[in-house]
Amino acid sequence: MFDFLKTDPRKKLQKEYEKKLTEAMEASRSGDTYSYSMLTEEAEKIYAQLQELGK
Repeated sequence: MFDFLKTDPRKKLQKEYEKKLTEAMEASRSGDTYSYSMLTEEAEKIYAQLQELGK
């Protein structure tokens, strides 16, 4: 009945994904390759979740 009040989980994951990519970019620019690789891996996991929700 109140479906319009429910949040879309894809939007939340999309924001998290973009945030992780931004953090990874900043880590890369500062020369912190370890943090860059960890953040990129986390972003890839979030992207996989997004792909599953998209199906």
